Amino acid sequence: MKSFTLLNPKTLEHATRALAAAPSSSARVLAGGQDLLTEMKEHLVEPEQLVNLKGIPGLDRIEFTAAGACTIGALVTIGALEEHAGVRERLRLLAEAAASVGSPQIRTVGTVGGNLCQRPRCWYYRSEHAKCLKKGGDECFSFSGMNKYNAILAGGPSYIVHPSDLAPALVALGASATLVSAAGERTVPLEEFFTLPSAGDVKHENVLRQGEVLTKVLVPAPEAGLSSTYLKFRERGSYDFALASVALCLWRDGARIRKARVALGGVAPVPWRSFPTEKALEGAAFEPSTFEKAAAAAVTGAEPLGQNDYKIPLTKGLVVRALQSLA
Repeated sequence: MKSFTLLNPKTLEHATRALAAAPSSSARVLAGGQDLLTEMKEHLVEPEQLVNLKGIPGLDRIEFTAAGACTIGALVTIGALEEHAGVRERLRLLAEAAASVGSPQIRTVGTVGGNLCQRPRCWYYRSEHAKCLKKGGDECFSFSGMNKYNAILAGGPSYIVHPSDLAPALVALGASATLVSAAGERTVPLEEFFTLPSAGDVKHENVLRQGEVLTKVLVPAPEAGLSSTYLKFRERGSYDFALASVALCLWRDGARIRKARVALGGVAPVPWRSFPTEKALEGAAFEPSTFEKAAAAAVTGAEPLGQNDYKIPLTKGLVVRALQSLA
């Protein structure tokens, strides 16, 4: 690991001013450090300065309004999110997504902001010896190489999958992110926070600008009658990333589905909002035949690579199981 200086600001203003003053890419934000420090050890990034957010008050709070909206600070640990009584009661799928992350030790240290902003887990990206497309190279080696864990939806020119478990759950809940820099503050729907490799700079996975900090996530008050769940399939029983996951929000009128929001994880370079699945569900009867149609719709447009076509039946099966669990 390359040597660096550590800055411990006491205010958000101090942190953003320090980031703005640093040359491009020479400073990085430090929260839980679970992903960043690994990247530094592997020489994937070599910042000259880390701006530690842990001394800034207020970024580690979970707050509900009287109407039921929820504000989650970027420094809230994943374990605190999992165990929060209000989250478990009102935002079930978010608590389930948090509980599925890593190990208890990781959830104790890892933060909400870090989980949303973590970098890809692709073998080639994580190897300091492979100059892949994400690191300024000319090609995505996974396209014709080892691609067991890569994207089947919306892939290309890079075929990463976004590794976050919290992201699909928050996208399904209609959350937004607050981003702060020395120039001011802006709020971005979380669905628009993540970027496809084909839509912009292939080296980045989100819209964060140089010197900008994700400070909190805002979850709107759920509409009455929400039932929700998060299901994840992983290769190992614990401490593993999703091969595929489903975040499902459902509203019913009697035996029919009034509204649905569905986001998939582990299958695309971004948490994937599945509009075809939502269309197949809305207005339909809550019954097995509907579940099968919704599952088939979830993989609309899928283009698996040489080693990951198993993700198609896996994703379909998870959609069915998620719907069955809300019966």
